[in-house]
Amino acid sequence: MFLNIKPAASQRVFITGASSGIGLALARHYLKKGAIVGTTARRLAPLQALAAEFPAGRCLAYQVDVRDAEAMRRCAEQFISAAGIPDIVIANAGVSRGTLTAEAEDITAFHSVFEINVFGMVHTFQPFIHAMRQSRTPGQLVGIASVAGIRGLPGAGAYSASKSAAITYLESLRTEMQHDGIAVTTIAPGYIRTPMTDVNGYRMPFLMDVDIAAAKFVHAIAKRKRFVVIPWQMAWVARILRVIPRWLWDRATKNAPHKPRIVSDHDNTSKKNPR
Repeated sequence: MFLNIKPAASQRVFITGASSGIGLALARHYLKKGAIVGTTARRLAPLQALAAEFPAGRCLAYQVDVRDAEAMRRCAEQFISAAGIPDIVIANAGVSRGTLTAEAEDITAFHSVFEINVFGMVHTFQPFIHAMRQSRTPGQLVGIASVAGIRGLPGAGAYSASKSAAITYLESLRTEMQHDGIAVTTIAPGYIRTPMTDVNGYRMPFLMDVDIAAAKFVHAIAKRKRFVVIPWQMAWVARILRVIPRWLWDRATKNAPHKPRIVSDHDNTSKKNPR
């Protein structure tokens, strides 16, 4: 049984991938609202810089890799010990990079993208569920997916497939959590201005500033939405994407631009916290 030591007026939020992009914007947004926020990333310095902007104890920084299930378990225990059982857990950590199945050196990238975008989400939620079941207030698990998970995009097999898997996983998790009163929210962003999208050399329709996107994410989370696409224009695009016949999709994407492919032995050459 975990001890809830949080002041009654403070919301507790735990966010992965908070060193930049959407994760950082979400963390700052909740901190400004007075929440106690646990932040994680592989890079500690940005988290410490964020923590320094707020009173001591408000922003708790943890250097951890979401691929490491045991490290995430220890991180969850430390957060609960310091702040109490979280009201909201946001699995935001993610990576994206251009991949081609025909290239043998891209196999490592496929593994890395799935380990972070799918298994990292499982590793984030699992250590908190037992504690959240003991909480007097209904908790919420939030997974950041992507519109890219609705249809397969050329040159983005790893990213599209991982986000499609995340969407389906979150739906399964939502049904599992019903009896416990724990809400599960899936957020599928379109193009958000982050370090990831900065490398794209093609037009990105409905590109949204990250701070505006974060505010909309927070609103959707507060409403305990089951599934939401942000921005709203991309929600209509998503509806159309679901019903386009396969033959038409093949024709439309035959000469579509590909996400830049980065050949490297280190998965962290790709941008962190992208959507």
